[in-house]
Amino acid sequence: MRIMVVDDDPEIVSFVRRGLAYEGYTVDTAADGAEALGKARDREPDLVVLDIMMPGIDGLEVSKRLRQASDVPILMLTARSSVADRVAGLDSGADDYLVKPFAFDELLARVRALLRRRQPAEGESLRFGDLSLDTATREVRYGNDGIELTAQEFDLLELFMRNPRRVLKRSRIQKRVWGYEIDCKSNVIEVYIRYLRSKLEANGHPRLIHTVRGVGYVLKE
Repeated sequence: MRIMVVDDDPEIVSFVRRGLAYEGYTVDTAADGAEALGKARDREPDLVVLDIMMPGIDGLEVSKRLRQASDVPILMLTARSSVADRVAGLDSGADDYLVKPFAFDELLARVRALLRRRQPAEGESLRFGDLSLDTATREVRYGNDGIELTAQEFDLLELFMRNPRRVLKRSRIQKRVWGYEIDCKSNVIEVYIRYLRSKLEANGHPRLIHTVRGVGYVLKE
């Protein structure tokens, strides 16, 4: 697996590169957005670890351009921990974010979780009413409309479609989709639910993912 680490801080780049190389990954590095986009075109990484704050083309713009060209998983690094900053990162196309300073073990867990979703698997088709999902091609259709989802949006929808009409608690969603502990103050699950709903309902389709206040969410008519 090839991972590209993009950050203008040479100490962080060196720290992350050494750790990932020790774990057996091939690691490319870039110090700014322009270099990152060029290397991504030439070497097609399996995952990108991307800092937001960089000179020239910042991480948000890099994420948007990468997402336009491919579905490569993007793990965003940010020194800003506000909800608005996290949402901006996710809106740009990132699949996950990690706030600096961070422990390498947590970064590694998130990298592994994102890469697992890239592994080929035998095809399985899931259906719920007019909504269909293919686990091999990762294609989603709602009626006649194709729905483009990020890696974590797809995994979230797959979890719901494997458990139709069952109320899923936040803790179960967190464990099955993210695979690691999320800060109890984080609203990342709510953010992804909102993204998923907006995409599924974009063309006037009825809402399928409903909130069960104080408990979690459920996929139902």
